[in-house]
Amino acid sequence: MNIDERMRVEDVWNFSKARHLIYIRRTAGEPAKNWTDDPIFQRFRFCNVYRELDAVTDWLRVHWREPHADEPDLWHAFAVARHVNHIPTLEAFGGVPLPWDADKFIDIMEGRQKRGEKAFGAAYMIGARSGVPGGKAKYLANDVLTPLWKGREKVRPQAGDSLTGWHMALGLWHGLGSFMAAQIVADTKHAGVLLHAKDWNTFCASGPGSQRGMNRVMSLPRDKSWKEDEFRLRVCELQDALAPMFLSMGWPAPDAQDVQNVLCEFDKYERTRLSEGKPKQLFRNGIFAEAG
Repeated sequence: MNIDERMRVEDVWNFSKARHLIYIRRTAGEPAKNWTDDPIFQRFRFCNVYRELDAVTDWLRVHWREPHADEPDLWHAFAVARHVNHIPTLEAFGGVPLPWDADKFIDIMEGRQKRGEKAFGAAYMIGARSGVPGGKAKYLANDVLTPLWKGREKVRPQAGDSLTGWHMALGLWHGLGSFMAAQIVADTKHAGVLLHAKDWNTFCASGPGSQRGMNRVMSLPRDKSWKEDEFRLRVCELQDALAPMFLSMGWPAPDAQDVQNVLCEFDKYERTRLSEGKPKQLFRNGIFAEAG
């Protein structure tokens, strides 16, 4: 694939390499002062280069995905998980939440909130619709997750499905949309029939951050909007350009969803470097708080 000469491949690689080396040094037990000498990385929190390494994703892999890989409705458990996105709350379910129990979900979420405990993670900001009674937990249980469960025979991925097609089907359901549907796809594609999807390595869905990141990579105006098919083609172009750099380090080549995520984090980095703004979350107490 030809690489557009405007594409800042080297800059994206340098960002990705620096971020992943932080992960490697951290997991090796090195002291935080050895993780990086980059003042931006020292101060602010950035997601991992590989989504599979983020804390919530890793927890889901160990506790839900691998033990229940053959469960045809594991995707619904991932829908629950990504709306919660907080490990202590997920642990409170006592196992994979299948079959779906709306009352149990509400009890757990509201119980944590009444005790002053955190119920929802901050990575994906999901609010209840204005005017919906009962708060966020009831809204998610009654308006989003229960209808999805009742329609599971229509939603459940089938052999031969592409990630692109299943993402579009998910996005039609109330409360999901493109971004959340893509998070569920990213979890579900590692188990069951979607392991064999023809676009397993090339599917992604853009978000505002990754579109801004792509504009920075392409030296385009920051707020230029992208059609989804054009964005994916550029992501695959960047993916192909980055692959040999990752492989030269002995690291796996990232899939398109990893590259899309890198674009979002690269935008945060560049925004900070250029004094256009700052990430919301800090690198606290010498420990990276990994995103989920």
